[in-house]
Amino acid sequence: MSIFGMSKKGSSKSHVLNTDNGILGPTFLEGFTNHIENPKELHSYEWCRKLKSTSGNNKFKIKYYGELHEDYNYLIVETNFAPALLIAVDVISGEEILLFDGCKHGYNAMFCDTFTQEEITNRPLEHLYKDSNGNEIFEITISTYYGIDYEDEFREEVDENGLLELIDGTKIDFESVKRNGYDSLHIWATNDNGEIIEFVSEELA
Repeated sequence: MSIFGMSKKGSSKSHVLNTDNGILGPTFLEGFTNHIENPKELHSYEWCRKLKSTSGNNKFKIKYYGELHEDYNYLIVETNFAPALLIAVDVISGEEILLFDGCKHGYNAMFCDTFTQEEITNRPLEHLYKDSNGNEIFEITISTYYGIDYEDEFREEVDENGLLELIDGTKIDFESVKRNGYDSLHIWATNDNGEIIEFVSEELA
């Protein structure tokens, strides 16, 4: 895992009116995001959106399994036991939205790393994220990066039903593999004062 995944992504940016650059993001966030108008920097292989609930609300609390990085204590990272798990909670409706599951999402979790049933299920969401000033309500922005050529690497392994087998033996459709097997993830929280904190930075391939 690298907390500086963005620095190696280079400077290939496109200047666009909004974040609709044709990249399809994670399937589990379908219907839970809005475009960002006039993004300052958007890479051609980046999917970037602002989180919203099904009620259209954009203020959330963040529950998580994990721990804060020893040196960068604004970042949520994995524990010695298991990868991080994060949920956003709509402060009005209470709706919960999955943000990231380190046992399932990203290239390594899908094709390289294996986890025990205990590691997968015994990750209580007992922590509530707060910034350095004690704020716990945020707007959330998510970016996933897609630098892996899945067509080149896996196309011949896709079966006649369009399914690809993951390292744990499960089979999912190839399009979902390409959308959920991103190689890095970054999530930012914006508090009511307009301060932006990057609280997730994961290199996943």
